[in-house]
Amino acid sequence: MMNTMASQVLISAEEVFKEFPLPQNALRRLAGKPLLAVHALNGVSFQLNRGETLGIVGESGCGKSTLARCLVRLLDCDEGRVRFEGQDIADLHGAARRGFNRRVQMIFQDPYSSLNPRMRVREILGEALSVHKMRPRAEIPARIAELLDLVRLPSDAADRFPHEFSGGQRQRIGIARALAVEPDVLVADELVSALDVSVQAQVVNLLLQLQEQLRLTVVFVAHDLRLVRHISHRVAVMYLGKIVEIGPTEELFSAPRHPYTKALLDAAPELDPARRTRVVAARGELPSPINPPAGCLFNTRCPHAFERCFAERPLLTDRGPTHQAACHLHEFGLAAIPQIQDVEFAP
Repeated sequence: MMNTMASQVLISAEEVFKEFPLPQNALRRLAGKPLLAVHALNGVSFQLNRGETLGIVGESGCGKSTLARCLVRLLDCDEGRVRFEGQDIADLHGAARRGFNRRVQMIFQDPYSSLNPRMRVREILGEALSVHKMRPRAEIPARIAELLDLVRLPSDAADRFPHEFSGGQRQRIGIARALAVEPDVLVADELVSALDVSVQAQVVNLLLQLQEQLRLTVVFVAHDLRLVRHISHRVAVMYLGKIVEIGPTEELFSAPRHPYTKALLDAAPELDPARRTRVVAARGELPSPINPPAGCLFNTRCPHAFERCFAERPLLTDRGPTHQAACHLHEFGLAAIPQIQDVEFAP
């Protein structure tokens, strides 16, 4: 990974909340009970510098994909704001909104459902180029050829339909479509989770090359910690809709500042049989996002939880020059960082 990056903040989230109301039955309405909703995001904040890759990890249901959709404004925030180059994206309309849509592109998990099966690759890429007026009509065929070469696909791929490609090749078409509009930011939501392991490595390495070659800013959402470690400059760890730790990749992997991050790292599968462990990474199950716990969201599974953890939600605080964690333990000295690293989470 490159060590030097521009320090300019390109995109940021400020206390972003997002809920999804659930259907309410008549008895609940008549009883005057509060409306039920899934609390998908619970005050997410971070900043992403130009040219940087931020990995976002966490268990299924922690809000990673919801955050990705808020960043590209496929979903609007209920509270808080997402800023692009300092401007609240909720205030963008007309030409400014179209400009944002061009500059911040999303690549989806399922490349087949996100590609029109009735359109050839030439039409898929040509549509993106035409709608955003990226090239004069006469130059579009040459640009399509450039895009296919950029994602390592043969030129004859332009005249084929999506179903004629493998999953990895379809994902490359999705990347080419996103790159057609020359974006500044790529938001990759579980980009390779549906692909075979060998193909995953090829697609991730391609993204790394494109990020450096085109100076892209990337948000890489994934549940595979090894991939995130390979591709990211920084990593944000999410739990129940909130970032509980964020910091430089190698620092976070080698010295986690939050018990949940340690639990995730312990749960990651080891390729070397000699290094595998039977220790349960985190006790219990993820609480329901419909009724998240009061205080620290991790208190129902954390062996270090004490009284304050059940009463007050911890804020992200500095654990170094560029490292933050949301945990009361470090502040009170009740569990120094080396102790958190060595703990074995009970089943």
